[in-house]
Amino acid sequence: MNEINGGDTAWMLIATGLVLFMTPGLAFFYGGMVRAKNVLGMLMQNFFAMGLMAIIWVAIAFSLAFGNFGDGGFLGNLDFAWMRNIGAGVGPEAFALSIPFVLFCAYQMTFAVITPALITGATADRLKFSAYAVFIAVWLVVVYAPVAHWVFGGGWLAKLGALDFAGGAVVHINAGAAALALVLVLGKRRGWPREGMHPHNLPFTLLGTGILWFGWFGFNAGSALAANGVAAQALMNTFLAASAGMLGWLVFEKVKDGKPTTLGAASGAVAGLVAITPCAGFVAGMAPIVIGFLAGFICVLAIRLKFRFGYDDSLDVVGVHLVGGLIGALLLGFFADASVNPLVEHEGVFLGGGFSLLWFQFVASVVTLVFSFVVSFILAKVIDRVMGLRVSEEDEAEGLDFSQHAETAYSYGSTGSMDRLD
Repeated sequence: MNEINGGDTAWMLIATGLVLFMTPGLAFFYGGMVRAKNVLGMLMQNFFAMGLMAIIWVAIAFSLAFGNFGDGGFLGNLDFAWMRNIGAGVGPEAFALSIPFVLFCAYQMTFAVITPALITGATADRLKFSAYAVFIAVWLVVVYAPVAHWVFGGGWLAKLGALDFAGGAVVHINAGAAALALVLVLGKRRGWPREGMHPHNLPFTLLGTGILWFGWFGFNAGSALAANGVAAQALMNTFLAASAGMLGWLVFEKVKDGKPTTLGAASGAVAGLVAITPCAGFVAGMAPIVIGFLAGFICVLAIRLKFRFGYDDSLDVVGVHLVGGLIGALLLGFFADASVNPLVEHEGVFLGGGFSLLWFQFVASVVTLVFSFVVSFILAKVIDRVMGLRVSEEDEAEGLDFSQHAETAYSYGSTGSMDRLD
């Protein structure tokens, strides 16, 4: 019989708060990179996800993701819909929890909040707020919940043997594929890539990076669901991968362009954090440094693909989250170590475990990418046909802050006038 452990519960209460803090961090990370006339629009999209996603999560999405846990299937049931059977006890025996079940639901809710929020970086400057609200509401139910069940909920990918400690597939590949689908339907920003669209406030972006880095300890170490050695290892791996990712990105910038940039430092750290997410509780030693460095180096190359293929991924969600998630998921097939976590049944190639895990990781990554892309593309097309995805040319020129929210982030002069900035 499972029993609640006070230490585990205390740690998971903190971890839940840390992950929730990541979404405001993401808002500032993205907000600093857009032009001044769109910063409130970006902040609003991220903060709004904290409201809408939480309600949808407890109403139905949590149940679809974790109902009938461990069934090896494709979608959960409705056992937990409308908070039914979710209380302060340990919950169903199949979950083997040492924390209150309601806390597990709350912790997973923070993942459900930030995952659709990640998409906002790709659609910056041109997505209609009402269309965004409808898209993420439906997406959480028809895309995120099924993928979460496949992996986190003991569904068919988990039964296959694929590993995803904290969301390489469920969060990053999932959101990155959806972002690519959405921008293909949405189209390019006016003037891109001919006109310069430079970040208006890089200190905001660095502040957001620091918050994300801090919160990511809850994201990764919290996924151990206990205050134990796996959590400690995940925390160290997270720190090292972020550091190495930053260095990898900056080395590329120094060699290619002659100067390392603050935006590159921020982006590289996030790339390392993304890549270590699926691996955090399954690897040890120097593996996180290798994973993070490769992610930083490869992701900076990947963001250049948008110019070659002509898709306007405004703030490089595809290049960092989709590609970084793929890097981490596949490298886990080389570095997974059973001595770190007994859940590793097939060790990585470099640990003498053969290629079985690498194959499982490849299948899980491709399936998640294709499913998320196809369903997100169809959803975006339907919304575009029914209500329109994109703001008008006049509203885009004026900026999302004023056209969508009747506000401006910056006001100058003693008159208190609401000057609209480029």
